[in-house]
Formats: sequence, structure tokens, C-alpha cells
Amino acid sequence: MRSFVTIGIFVLVGLITAILIGFPLHSSKPLPYDAEQAGLKDRIVIKFSHVVAENTPKGLAAERFAKLVHERLSDRVEVQVYPNGTLYTDKHELDALSRGDIQMIAPSFSNLTSAFPSWKAFDLPFAFPNQQAVDEALQGEIGKQLLGELTNANMRGISFWNNGFKQVTSAQRPLIHPEDFAGQTFRILPSEVLEQQFHALGAEAVMMPFTEVYHSVVRGDVDGQENTISNIYSKRLYQVQRYMTISNHGYLGYAVIVNRSFWEGLPADIRHELELALAETTQWNRKLAQQLNDQQLNEIKKSGMMTIHQLTVKERDEWLKKLAPIYEQVEQEIGAPLLAQIKSLRHKYDTHSP
Repeated sequence: MRSFVTIGIFVLVGLITAILIGFPLHSSKPLPYDAEQAGLKDRIVIKFSHVVAENTPKGLAAERFAKLVHERLSDRVEVQVYPNGTLYTDKHELDALSRGDIQMIAPSFSNLTSAFPSWKAFDLPFAFPNQQAVDEALQGEIGKQLLGELTNANMRGISFWNNGFKQVTSAQRPLIHPEDFAGQTFRILPSEVLEQQFHALGAEAVMMPFTEVYHSVVRGDVDGQENTISNIYSKRLYQVQRYMTISNHGYLGYAVIVNRSFWEGLPADIRHELELALAETTQWNRKLAQQLNDQQLNEIKKSGMMTIHQLTVKERDEWLKKLAPIYEQVEQEIGAPLLAQIKSLRHKYDTHSP
């Protein structure tokens, strides 16, 4: 009798143990293979950090790139997009990329000027009369030189994305003549050239991350700012700034940059597929940026919340006259050959250039 009790206890303990550790009770077969879950641990993750809204040219391009990579390499690569500065602000994303904490960013050209002075060329006022001039610069020797400077910081520039030309806004008064800027404070990207630009116009300039602009404007910490239409629209700046001048005085573009160690360590076939996806995204972005800026300018006009002034050729020449000394100030930092190329492009495409 005692032996039966002993056997019963052993059976009961075995059953409980099987349940607790999850073994099937009636089969010795192994658990089914889950290909999707098994592949996750081997999947290459690309963390793509940026600071603008999802519905901007850069935000939409980042999402499209992630989608194309998912379609072509879903079992091997995942692109995780972090918009609106949720992972790193524009102040910290360069260092994070260089360290390898993230693998991909797309900072504005201005955000590169502190570490790489030659990029100041793109902040020069009225340097590029139209998109064709910008495209020729980026796709030619100028773009090649600028991207080449990134390699010393464990970075590699792999593409350029467009946003568009910048306009100026103010809560105080219309900005038509240079003297209209006097006594006002404007938010700018971290660039000495942009700071010199507003000082030349008699205004103060405050450098701050893009994620802080809306609240700074609402609080009255700054009177105005400069930005593309898509950024003015997506951040609702047109709702808190009364005046806007369509000036096209500067260009806002992005350099798509990866961590060089990470990029060069990728298998060659994966890197090739990523380059194809990026090239397709870049072409798509070029068309989208212009469409968005045109469409959203119409939306701002329809809202009736801003007084909008289109700068005339005569008024632009007034601004140029005030801003001309900046070219001489910047020449030492970016070099005479680069400045000469910029000036040559300006004269090539600007029929109204003085």
C-alpha cells in the first residue's frame, strides 16, 4: 500500500513540474518553430532620429525610407524612426551618432556648421536663387567636398534631402525693409552666419532647438523666426505669428548621415539594398518638398491668420546690400575657392543679381 502512495506522489509531482515549465503532457515533440520571432534577435536595427514633425518633407521621407527597407529587407533590417526630437534633439544628435547610440540622422546644414565650418556656405543669404542652383551645388563638387568633411568624425554622408527656401515671420510688424527688423529678436538655427545675418539687419538672434520654437514664440521669448513653409505650417507657427515675408533668403536642406563604423560593417548586399532604398526616397523627397510647401502656403493663406508679403526685386536688393559684408566675413572660414563656386552659381541662376 505504501509503495502505491509513493508512486502516486511521484506522478503528481511530475505532472505539476511539467505544467510549471511548460512541457506538453502528451507529446515529446519540440515546440513549433516561429520564424518571425527567431529572426528578431538577428535583425539589424537602424535607429533614425530627427527633430521635425512626421508630416514635413524630412519626416515623410524618413517614414518612406523605413517602409521601403521593410518591404525589401524585413527579415534582416528594421529602421526605427524617432521624430520630433523624441530620442535626441538637434543639439545632441551629432554626438549620439558619432558614438553609435543611433545609426542615422538627417540634420539641417546649419546644425553642421559648428563642427564643420565649410557648411556655413549654405547659410549665406541669397546664395541660391532657386532650386536648380541648390541641386547643382549639392550634386557637384560643392556637395562632394561638404560630405567628405564628415568622415573624420566617424560619420558618412550618404544623401541630401530637400525642404525648401526659408521665409521670415514676426509677431510685431511686417518685414519689408531692413529697418523693419530693428529691435526684434529672432530664433535661428545654431549658425554664426545666421546670427551675423540678423545682426546686420539690426535685430538680435537666439539659437535654440527646433522643438522649443513654438513655445518660445507663444511666451514672447522671441518676436519672430525664419523657416520653410512646411515647418511654419506643421508647427502651427502661422497661428502665433502675425506677419510673414516670402523672402526665399536662405535654403533649408538636410544631410542624411550614418555612423561610419556601423555602415561599413554591414554586409555588402544589405548596404547595397539600403542605398537603393535611399536613392528612391531621395528622388521622391525632391518632388514632395515643393508640393508640400506650395500646398501648405495656400492653407496658410486660406486660414487668414497671417499678413503675407512677397518680397520684390527692389526690396530684396535692399536686404542684399545690408547683408553683403557677411560674404567677406565667412570667406576665411570656408575658403576662397568654395566661396567663388557659390558666387558663380548665384550669378548663373540669378538674372536680377546686382
